[in-house]
Amino acid sequence: MIKPEVLSPAGDMECLEAALRFGADAVFLAGTRFGMRTASKNFSDEDLKRACSLAHNKNVKVHLTCNTLPRGDETDSLPDFLMMARDAGVDAFIIADIGVMELAKKYAPEVALHVSTQAGVTNHLTANALYNLGASRVVLARELTLDEIANLRAKTPKELEIETFVHGAMCVSFSGRCLISSYMTGRDANRGDCAQPCRWKYHLFEENREGQFFPVEENDQGTFLYNSRDLCMIEHIPELVKAGVSSFKIEGRAKSGYYVSVITNAYRHAVDEYMKNPDGFILPDWIKEETEKISHREYNTGFYFGSEPGQVTDNGGYIRKYDVVAFSEGCDGNTAYITQRNKFLVGDTLDVLAPNGIPFEAQCLALINENGENVDSAPHAMEKLTMLTTREIPAGSVLRKKR
Repeated sequence: MIKPEVLSPAGDMECLEAALRFGADAVFLAGTRFGMRTASKNFSDEDLKRACSLAHNKNVKVHLTCNTLPRGDETDSLPDFLMMARDAGVDAFIIADIGVMELAKKYAPEVALHVSTQAGVTNHLTANALYNLGASRVVLARELTLDEIANLRAKTPKELEIETFVHGAMCVSFSGRCLISSYMTGRDANRGDCAQPCRWKYHLFEENREGQFFPVEENDQGTFLYNSRDLCMIEHIPELVKAGVSSFKIEGRAKSGYYVSVITNAYRHAVDEYMKNPDGFILPDWIKEETEKISHREYNTGFYFGSEPGQVTDNGGYIRKYDVVAFSEGCDGNTAYITQRNKFLVGDTLDVLAPNGIPFEAQCLALINENGENVDSAPHAMEKLTMLTTREIPAGSVLRKKR
């Protein structure tokens, strides 16, 4: 049995460092061109070199998204981009376009080729054809069930790796190939610039009743007709492995470093726990609970088990049970040196996610500001404080407070 890869998103350097700190086997990120997330900060050419160096020092691979569908006038700059990425040290390109694949084979033959979910791979015929074209991995369409993935796995070379999304936001359109944003805002989702109009409120009109609108459901906020739930497969590691998934992909290159920390950590520990005892695996409660400590929409299991309610139709908002209140810069016994992010008070019990990934609780006994004054609360974002607490809080820890 092959241990599946935990593949984490890195929209910027902070997210990259979070993924490395909390146990990713690989990260996927973008340069400043040809990536499907223009909302992320992404990585300049120099930053990409640094990212590869940091990742490789921890034996973590770097997968570079090159998965937009470039227009003809953009292709002239592709060879320089591919060679720059090769020289920076990326381990794989994630590509959706066959022409881009051919250029990558010519200008960066040392770099592995992964076929993006944007290509919509749903069967073994396409997977095998892409393998014959040089792909070492296919990122399957999100619409496949576990049985369909197992069938594809059985009919493809064992050398061909299979990657699927296991956590994060889901697109309402097939494999993310959506035109709504382009039509409504002029921002092309297939070029990394989606405005997410699927999350907006909608009302229903009837053509003979001009000026009258009707919510599809009785709700004075409108109807969130296309608003997909978030995917969460943390409780189904055995089923994913049995189906033959090689890499567990966490969505979220537009998400925060905190999100990357928590979800990378959860899947890292879930995979490790599974590998210790595959036949008797039971997911520890604390791992499932960690997935509830980030902002998220209602969870489901996507298409893996067949048809399941896919949309949240009564609201467009997030479930948010915890706030990040500080990060630990270091400690001396039970004295922690922190940078504050959200307000908390002396006496509060804080939930701590330490670099070893095991959460624990600690009470704030006292706070001292940079002037050496005792204060009752931490109300100023990014303020440096000394905190006396009931537990040692090592550098790199995230401090959270339940709402």
